[in-house]
Amino acid sequence: MTAVLEPVTRSTPTPLPGGGAAFDLEVRVKAVVAVTHDVSTFVLEPPGPRAFSFAPGQYLVLSVTVDGRRLQRCYTISSPPTRPHLLTITVKRTPGGPVSTYLHDQVRVGSRLQVSGPYGDFSLAGYPSDRYLLLSAGSGITPMLSMTRTLADLAESADVAFVHSARTPADLICRTELEALAAGGLTLRLSAICEGIDPGQVWVGPRGRLGAPLLQALVPDVAQREVFLCGPPPYMAAMSAALRELGVPPQRCHLESFTLPEVAPASPVAATAVATRSVEFRRSGRTVPCPEGTTVLQAAVAAGVPLRSACGQGLCGTCKSDLLSGDVDIRHAGGIRPREIAAGKFLPCCSYPLGDVVVDA
Repeated sequence: MTAVLEPVTRSTPTPLPGGGAAFDLEVRVKAVVAVTHDVSTFVLEPPGPRAFSFAPGQYLVLSVTVDGRRLQRCYTISSPPTRPHLLTITVKRTPGGPVSTYLHDQVRVGSRLQVSGPYGDFSLAGYPSDRYLLLSAGSGITPMLSMTRTLADLAESADVAFVHSARTPADLICRTELEALAAGGLTLRLSAICEGIDPGQVWVGPRGRLGAPLLQALVPDVAQREVFLCGPPPYMAAMSAALRELGVPPQRCHLESFTLPEVAPASPVAATAVATRSVEFRRSGRTVPCPEGTTVLQAAVAAGVPLRSACGQGLCGTCKSDLLSGDVDIRHAGGIRPREIAAGKFLPCCSYPLGDVVVDA
């Protein structure tokens, strides 16, 4: 029988830094730090004296020109807002990924990059709690790094369970630093699960994929914690199911991912052969074509408009947005409630415009 910890009474948590003023800047790369064999941290400094303000877990949008194309990608700020004079992003090289490849191969100390932000509400700043559970896989660890570093810098008394999944021990990101934070005063319980090991590697921790039984064993009081979840779509879907199985209230589960489906722009011939709608992204200031049979998310990806997404199948609700005008055909799998749809919400990943639409994004 699994024991469940009794609730712990603590003092009211200290308010964490919230989201700050928007920035759109050309920043200078101050340092590039290798983290693993395919992950590097890029330290960014602003032009002139300036302090960045953001919430731990928020992201920025990076714009680069690669082979004559202007590309944008979302990257979580991995540094904490308690160190406001620099920003860091921690980027995994993605095979075939033009932006991550450009960063790893072309960007050096002194390089200039265009960034804007901060964006997103995936942050423990809006959900004060005495107990947190941070669940991440792969490069989904980056918002958790910002949150954990913030809690440590503020000497918070919150109890943090941090469970990270990686492909092999060589893929564990910032493991030594996290162990040092756990030994330095932060109430931080670290658990790492490796899917496998390569020849010559040694690993004594759990192996395989994280599921409900192992999560319950690692964090017996999981249902009493505020949960933050980030990782690749299959991991997000599996962990969402595990959390439901373990009785974690949906309002305590917060999800984030920037993994977008690869979509090739429609050819001119195909675009003229079918009805094409227009999708206006109000905050981005972009209006893009959306051929019949194309979702709002696919149209955004094809045009380089960054939108948050995880499962891409209408399941997780990560991409939930406001539909300001127009109608869509939503073919979701439970990621949105009827009352949310009635209130003007929709899921871009599984919504097909029935005419021209305007989105608050």
